[in-house]
Amino acid sequence: MSDLLERLRGRGWRMTAQRRVVAEVLDGEHVHLTADEVHARATLRLPEISRATVYNTLGELVSLGEVLEVATDRRAKRYDPNAHRPHQHLVCAQCGAIRDVHPSGNPLADLPDSERFGFTVSDVEVTYRGICPACAG
Repeated sequence: MSDLLERLRGRGWRMTAQRRVVAEVLDGEHVHLTADEVHARATLRLPEISRATVYNTLGELVSLGEVLEVATDRRAKRYDPNAHRPHQHLVCAQCGAIRDVHPSGNPLADLPDSERFGFTVSDVEVTYRGICPACAG
């Protein structure tokens, strides 16, 4: 069973066939699919699943904090099941491929007090951009 499925079962989330398929499609370490990509893969496993059910399920998973909604540039939102391990993203500026990265250090602590302007900083998002090997080819 996937990590996401285990977490959802642990929460007592009602596991319908449709919800299970969406969770299975999202399983993996570097998964960052759009809703349309989730729907396309889900229909291979469960042909009758509707686009609305996929969107609603993704919205529930985001609301539960089990999946992150990732927006990079002006591209479609992507869904990241790696919601419980702190990480940043590495994005290809050409094709939009996204990888989870775990840089050393603490980016939250790297912001000096003089640059906080009185804010109590609670979170940080860092996006690294570059060209992936396939595009650089």
